[in-house]
This record gives sequence, C-alpha cells and structure tokens, in this order.
Amino acid sequence: MKSALMPLALAAITATSIARADVPAVAVDVAPVHSLVAHVMGTLGEPELVVSPGASPHGYSLRPSEAQALQDAKIVFWIGPDLTPWLADAIETLAPEASHIEMLEIAGTSELSLRENALFEAHAHDHGDDHGDDHGDDHGDEHGDEHGDEHGDEHGEEHSDHGHDPHAWLDPSNAIVWLDSIAETLAAADPSNSDTYLANAASGKALLDQLKSDVDVILAPVRNRNFIVFHDAYQYFETAFDFPASGAISISDASEPSPARIQQIHDRVKDAGVTCVLAEPQFNPDLVATVLDGSE
Repeated sequence: MKSALMPLALAAITATSIARADVPAVAVDVAPVHSLVAHVMGTLGEPELVVSPGASPHGYSLRPSEAQALQDAKIVFWIGPDLTPWLADAIETLAPEASHIEMLEIAGTSELSLRENALFEAHAHDHGDDHGDDHGDDHGDEHGDEHGDEHGDEHGEEHSDHGHDPHAWLDPSNAIVWLDSIAETLAAADPSNSDTYLANAASGKALLDQLKSDVDVILAPVRNRNFIVFHDAYQYFETAFDFPASGAISISDASEPSPARIQQIHDRVKDAGVTCVLAEPQFNPDLVATVLDGSE
C-alpha cells in the first residue's frame, strides 16, 4: 500500500516545488504594502520588506540585507517618491531590470492634496482625483493666507514635488484597488499561479469591506468629538470614515514643528475642548504635553 502511494506523494511534492519555483522574488517598501502583497501571494511566497517597521520611510538608510532584497527582486511594489524619495535611486541602481509598481500611480487610486496648515477645518478635505485625471494646481489656494511664514522649513522631504499626501493606504478603497493591481502584476509574471493570486485578492477585498463596516461601528460612539494628531498622516482615514481631525502638531515625521505651529495647536485644544491626541511613541512626548497644557 505504501509503495502504491509513494509515486502520488512524490508527484504532489514535485508539483508544489515547481509552482513555488515560478513565484517571482518581490520587494516592497513599507509594512502596509507588505501586508497587501503578502495576502495576495499567500502560501506561495513572502515579499521582502525594505523599510523596517517603525522607521520613518521619508529618510532611510538601507541595511545590507534590505539592499540585497531589492537587488534580488523581480517585482518592486512601492508607494512612490512622495513617501520614499530616496528609494527611486536605490531601485534604479539595485533593481534596474525589475518591474516597478508605484501604488499612487495605479489607475483608480484616490489621492488627496497635502495639508500644510496646523489647523484643519472639519469636512474641508479635498477629495482629490482618481489617478489619471489632471492633478494640476489643486494644491494651490486651499492653504490661503494662513500658510504664512509658519511653513518655513517644515515642508521637509515628505512633500517632494508631487503635492499629494502619500498615506493613501489608510483609505480602504485604495487598498481594494491595489489588491487587484498586485494580483494582476503577479499573475502576469507567474501565470501558472494566476488563479491563486486572483482568489487571494478577492478574499482580501472581502476582508477590507468587513473592516470598513467594523471601523464604522467602532467610531459611532465618538463621532463629532474633537481630536488632534501628532503628525499629519491620517487624512485618508479621516476622509474615508468622515472622522476629521482638528489639527496636527507636526506637518511631517521628517521635521520638527515651529513654535508658531505649536501655539496654534495649543489654542485649538483650548478653544475646541480637545481631549484626545493621537500620540506616536517615536516622537517627543513633551510636545503633546505642551499642547495639552491647561486643556482640562
């Protein structure tokens, strides 16, 4: 009996090995993209993460192992130069023959203009354009005279020359669009496993749809309350779930806020009765204490 089953077992192992051998080496820039690509790849393979979790993606020095991951990659998925301006040169140098997929350039991606002011007006978000439309000068006048001298050097590396907020994965609708593109890219590179990639993308979209519903339920009891964030990275979430922040202590995690900006946020906390700050452990907690001082 064992001898009869042995050829079948060997055939199954061989087929699995061949399928895995066809899976392309994949590198991704940041953890949110890694999560999406890993879901689509499933048990066929694991994408290599270039930027360590918790590190700022805006300015980053590659470790040897991360540089090797780029060099080995046949496909690179990355948000784009708005988030990691340094990565464009690294890809060109280390992975010139790889396919490069910029997530912000995927058709159907909704993009929002960067906000530069310390204070946000509720529901004043620019809902942006689906990629492919004229992005034009939508950044322009929305900042008004409040822009002033406060901006200074805070613009930082995050802003590059594109004028769009790069944290687009925080809108589940964008993540859903990206899952399809990831699956199509992998299927084109690895046709023998195309059904698996497409099925995994479909299951990922279902999970995101459920997540959207779950988040709406979680937010229901605290809607219409005022809160501020440490750095302005949550605009897509605010827009997707109609849950606007009142301001951001820092425009970017690549720069320190000016004294004028801190004063603006402190005044907003007092005037609007803000009792919640979304702090981030990698940033100076004294700034949070400063803006909350006297708010109780």
